[in-house]
Amino acid sequence: MTTIAPDAPQPLERAPIVNDFSLVVATANGTGSQTANLTLLRSFFRMGIPVHGKNVFPSNIQGLPTWYHIRVSADGYVARAESALLVAFNPATVDADLRDLPPGGVAILRDDLHPSVARDDLTVYPLPVKALLEVSQAKGKVREYLANMTYVGVVAWLLGVPLDVVEAALDVQFGGRRKLVDSNVQVVRAAFDWAAEHLDKRDPYRVAPMNATEGLLLMTGNEAGALGSVFGGASVVAWYPITPSTSFVDALREYLPELRHDADGRPTYAVIQAEDELAAIGMVVGAGFAGARALTATSGPGISLMAEFAGLAYFAEVPAVIWDVQRVGPSTGMPTRTSQGDVAFAHRLGHGDSKHPVLLPSSIEECFEFGWRALDLADDLQTPIFVLTDLDLGMNTWMGEPFEYPDEPLRRGKVLTAGEIEQHGFARYEDVDGDGIGWRTLPGNAHPASAYFARGTGHNAKAVYSERSDDWVTNMARLARKFETARARVPSAVVDAVDGATVGVVHFGTTRYALAEARDRLAAEGHVVSTLRLRALPAGPEVRAFLEAHPTVVVLEMNHDAQVRGILAADCPELAPRLQSVAYLDGLPYTADFVAERLRSFLAAKEV
Repeated sequence: MTTIAPDAPQPLERAPIVNDFSLVVATANGTGSQTANLTLLRSFFRMGIPVHGKNVFPSNIQGLPTWYHIRVSADGYVARAESALLVAFNPATVDADLRDLPPGGVAILRDDLHPSVARDDLTVYPLPVKALLEVSQAKGKVREYLANMTYVGVVAWLLGVPLDVVEAALDVQFGGRRKLVDSNVQVVRAAFDWAAEHLDKRDPYRVAPMNATEGLLLMTGNEAGALGSVFGGASVVAWYPITPSTSFVDALREYLPELRHDADGRPTYAVIQAEDELAAIGMVVGAGFAGARALTATSGPGISLMAEFAGLAYFAEVPAVIWDVQRVGPSTGMPTRTSQGDVAFAHRLGHGDSKHPVLLPSSIEECFEFGWRALDLADDLQTPIFVLTDLDLGMNTWMGEPFEYPDEPLRRGKVLTAGEIEQHGFARYEDVDGDGIGWRTLPGNAHPASAYFARGTGHNAKAVYSERSDDWVTNMARLARKFETARARVPSAVVDAVDGATVGVVHFGTTRYALAEARDRLAAEGHVVSTLRLRALPAGPEVRAFLEAHPTVVVLEMNHDAQVRGILAADCPELAPRLQSVAYLDGLPYTADFVAERLRSFLAAKEV
C-alpha cells in the first residue's frame, strides 16, 4: 500500500454542492472533541441551515474510537447518511476511515498521521496541528483539547463558515465565559488563516446562509424530556446512573433548582441517587402512593431490575413514570448504541398478566410534551407509564420548534377529599364509573375511612385481602377495562394516508427520519406508501383502521424480533396476515438507503 501524501493526485474540480453533505469527525474518546463538534454543528445552525449531529462513541471512558456525524441538508433531512467529508484525527482508525469515504470524498488529515491506503480519488487536505497550536500557550490536557479547534478552523474555511459565526457558536458552547471562548477562537483563527494561505480548495462542498432554522432550538431528547417533566410537576426523582439515561437526570438537576422552589427559594423537589435501580423504582412507587409526581430514568438493564416493583405498582394501582432510553441488549449488550428493543418487555413488564401504557416520542418536541403528559397519565390511570426513547434521540442534539406550554392544568385523576368520602363512601378498587379506574385517597386525608392497604396480594373492591376466585376474576376484569380506557387516552398515532397506496408503513420513534427521506425518494420513482407513526401503546382505533385500509402493512422497527409487529398482531389477530416486518438492529440509526431498499421489495411484490 502507498501512503497518501499532500501532493497525491487530486480529483478535478466539480460543480458546487451547497448545503447537502455529511461530515464525520474521527477522534479518540476522551480527547475533548465534543466541544469542537458541537461548535461546528451550532455554526451551521446559526447560518440558518438544517443540521443534525450523531455521536457514535465507545462504552469505555476514553481511548477507543469515536465518530461524530454531522448531516447538513437544505431539504431538512436529518437521518444518518454516508459521509463525504472526513476529519481524520485518530491513528487507530485512519486507514478504515479513509477506505469508507466514497469516491470524490474529502479528507482533512492530521499531518502526523501516516495512513497506508491506495486512494487517488479523494481530495486530501493535510493539517499541521502541532504548528498551529504554537499560537496557544496552553499545556497538557488543555493543549490536547485545543488541538481539535484546528479542524474547526480549517473546516470553516473550506466550507465557507464566517469566523464570527464560529465565535458566536463557541460563546453559546461555553456559556459566555470569555476566557475560554477567546483561547479557543485564537486557535480557530490561526487554523482558518493558515488554510486561506496554504490550501487550494478543490472539493465541491460549500455552505451558504439560509433562514430555515429561524426560531428553532437545539437540544437533546433527554434535556427536552427532563424539562417537560418539570413543567408536569415532577417533585420526586429517584435514579441510578446508567448510559444513556444519566443525562436525563443531569438535566433535571439543572432545571429543578431554577423552576421548582417556594417563595423563599427553598426546593420543592427531591432528587435521590439510589444504590441501584431496584431501590430507585421502589422510591418512585412509594412517592407515587404518597401523592408525589415521581419518576425515574434508566435503560434496559435497569428495567430488568424494576420488574417486581412495576408489577406491584400495576396491581396496587400506584402512579409512576419510567423513562427508558433504550440501548442495545440483551444483557450489557452495546451500551452506547441505539435500539428499539425494550418495547415488548416494558409493555408487559412483571410476572403474571400485566400490561403497561408505553409512550413513544420521536422528537424533542414530543419528549417535552410526553414529559408532562406521562405524569398526567400516571395519575389519571393510576398505573406505571413507560416512556421509551432511544440513545439516538436521548443523547444527540436535534433541531426543534420552541416547546408549547401545557395546554391544560395538571390532571391528578380520581382523588377523593374527606368531604367526598363522607358524602359518597369509599371503596378503593370499586369501578364506580365503568372505566376500570377506582377512586383513591392520599395520605393525610382526615377522614377515618380514607385509609386502605395498597395491596400487591389478592384483594376485593374494598382493598381487603382475598384469595377468593370470584374476587380475583372481578379485579382482573376491571384492570382489563382500565387498559381499554388507556387506549383512548394515550397519544394517538399520526396517520399520513395516500390515496391509492396499497402498502402502509407503521413506525415509531427515530425511524421516522430515515423513513421520511426514503419515502420522498420512492415518490420520485413513482411509488407511493402511506405511513402511520405509532406514538403510544395500547394502539388506538386509528391503528386498526390503518391496517384495514392497506393490504400490506410493513412494521419498521430497530430490533431483531419484530416486537411491535407481534404486539399489533396480538391486538388485531384477524389482520395479522397483512403485517410484514422490517426489523433490523446493528446499533446504528437507520439510513434512508436502507429503508428505501427494504420497502422497494414490498412495493415490487404488490406491482407484479
